[in-house]
Amino acid sequence: MPQINCLIVDDEPIAREIIKSYCGHLPMLHIVTSVGNALEAKTILQTQKVDILFLDINMPVLNGIAFLKTLRNQPQVIFTTAYKEYAVDAFDLAAIDYLLKPFSLERFIVAVDKALERISNTQNGTETGAQEVLKTEDYLFLKADGKIYKIMHDDLLFAEAQGNNTKIVTTQNTLLPSMTFSGFEELLPKSLFLRVHRSFIINKAKITHIEGNRVFIQAHEIPIGSSYREDFLKNLGI
Repeated sequence: MPQINCLIVDDEPIAREIIKSYCGHLPMLHIVTSVGNALEAKTILQTQKVDILFLDINMPVLNGIAFLKTLRNQPQVIFTTAYKEYAVDAFDLAAIDYLLKPFSLERFIVAVDKALERISNTQNGTETGAQEVLKTEDYLFLKADGKIYKIMHDDLLFAEAQGNNTKIVTTQNTLLPSMTFSGFEELLPKSLFLRVHRSFIINKAKITHIEGNRVFIQAHEIPIGSSYREDFLKNLGI
């Protein structure tokens, strides 16, 4: 991978130095510069190519959340903050990760790896949006009830369309995120999840048995739509 240009934006000099030292452990990262406020950062972004933006949230004049909303073509953004209550806003803005201060070098590397993967996907022409990179992982993030849940694919049993929302049933709980059924379907790897009805997507690995036009997953009985049945059975090798 070619050199990755990074910009550090934080009003605390010590915080900037910590990120600089962490970047020093990763030879592919090149720090363009580090600045203490968002307005300085905006000038840099207008004149130089930046691939990864390390962005503090609680800054004077213009905070990191508000600043990011002003960018039309944003780089990969990794938020660095001491305030966990901003996490929901950060993910709404398609941030690649959210580092809660003080964070370790190991956690920093995990965040950078996510950014590098998305940059690589973009360069290879396989990136179709902020959520696309999640398909390469074995989990996804969903926002529901003001919280962000990390859901492992293996824990997801099925999803059901409910109006403009989607009901997600996992091995642990049931979530009702405010997202469309088709939008949720786009987050799922097609090799693991199957559409069996206009209103249902199931985890293929969780099927207990099939009886008539019904598929059973644990104690749940899910209808198989007539227009989906043939493709569903073919996908199962039946």
